[in-house]
Amino acid sequence: MHIDGLEPSNSVFLAPMAGVTDLPVRELAVEFGAGLAVGEMQSADLSLAASKKTQQRRQHTARAGLRAVQIVGYDPMQLASAARYQSDLGAEIIDINMGCPAKKVCRKAAGSALLADESLVARILEAVVHAVNVPVTLKIRTGTDPANRNGVSVARIAEGSGIQLLTVHGRTRADRFKGTAEYDTIAQIVDAVSIPVIANGDIDSANKARMVLAHTGAAGVMIGRAAQGQLWLPGAIATALATGDAEEAAPSLAQQFALQSRLLCGLTDFHGEYSGVRIARKHQAWFVESLVRQSALDAAIALDYRRVFNTLESAAQQMRHHQALSEYLLAEGVSLAA
Repeated sequence: MHIDGLEPSNSVFLAPMAGVTDLPVRELAVEFGAGLAVGEMQSADLSLAASKKTQQRRQHTARAGLRAVQIVGYDPMQLASAARYQSDLGAEIIDINMGCPAKKVCRKAAGSALLADESLVARILEAVVHAVNVPVTLKIRTGTDPANRNGVSVARIAEGSGIQLLTVHGRTRADRFKGTAEYDTIAQIVDAVSIPVIANGDIDSANKARMVLAHTGAAGVMIGRAAQGQLWLPGAIATALATGDAEEAAPSLAQQFALQSRLLCGLTDFHGEYSGVRIARKHQAWFVESLVRQSALDAAIALDYRRVFNTLESAAQQMRHHQALSEYLLAEGVSLAA
């Protein structure tokens, strides 16, 4: 896997997710084997560059791997300026978001709403590619709605504009995250272009990744919501694909608890006590849901646990409650060892 001379460690990427893939999350995902962890999308409106949220989204360390920055907007010159700004700050990859289906993004004719205007797509891509000397990548959906899957056309525009890698989520803008992802359109896109294509959507295991890669011919996969609460998953899938193992090997529950402890601490350190505690609540909910899926925790107990966790007001209380959960599992005879 190469992106215009840059080489991610493997072809299983962590998806950019607004409000999720902050620096502590990306660092841990890369440490546990994700080939690339793209940062949260940032507005192309540079008047927002000084805001606390935008400054935090810009944060990066070597532990988070290649510095891939995703920008979102609708004006070609504004996006070009934002790309130059991010490149000057050290971005190694500029990723353009044309995949987000969120209403607040699409209301501004940005994100996946842009797919309805192919001429504007071309102007944006050409402006951004010519603005920077680092590789530019693009994330799209398969089209605006099931009756208008124009992903192949957009992919050809992208390749012609100088885009170095394309990620395709197997849903349309209208689908949002409903139903199941379809991969036929991604396969058609792979056949239509010569640049690497990354398949995204509903990939939650090595078996699913292997099936999607075989069906589409994609160069790699991107893991999104399935990595929430289990940041080890992209790396485990990458290892299984590399070794030929039938399934990804999950870390022991003890290792998963230790990883989650580090995340909770990292969120507090990065966001501060007040915000970190509140952001940690959703991450702990995802972690507990993962334990239920692994049959380590009863769903009813998990619900009660989450209700209590969401009332806690300090990082210290959260850490004690997190530790208490592992002690509860031990007392119930659940093995935390590998």
